[in-house]
Amino acid sequence: MQARMQNPAVVIPEAMPAILDVLKAAKKGGVPDATLELVHLRVSQINGCSACVDGGVRSAKKAGEGDERLFAVSAWREAPYFTDAERAALALAEAATRLADRSDPVPDEIWDAAAAHYDERQLAGLVLMIGTTNLFNRLNATTRQIAGVGW
Repeated sequence: MQARMQNPAVVIPEAMPAILDVLKAAKKGGVPDATLELVHLRVSQINGCSACVDGGVRSAKKAGEGDERLFAVSAWREAPYFTDAERAALALAEAATRLADRSDPVPDEIWDAAAAHYDERQLAGLVLMIGTTNLFNRLNATTRQIAGVGW
């Protein structure tokens, strides 16, 4: 496998700091790091971004996440390893990533479940993490970035 080109945020170096600033801001929303790592991983799995799945697992492990939960994140609904708050965040991540899958992309039921566990600042952090992950996924998948290869 070979990348089509370097990541566009590397080719246009002014882009990367801006993207990373949004990512840093998302992490200041007050959502636990483990939850953000799980959200990043799930969004990357949905989008088929091998570089982000690989990087997401590595990042989650550095943050203390265990194999049991990482192996099960794609089946979080059926796995007993996740809290209700994490489940709400993962449901929000899936809905906000699969916008075209239904006429009401993020139904009130999903939003309300997340809002029951997270305040407005935390919801903002989650939405920013989901959006930034989707951006990275699209940059990487479009240009076929290789898993395990740094920029």
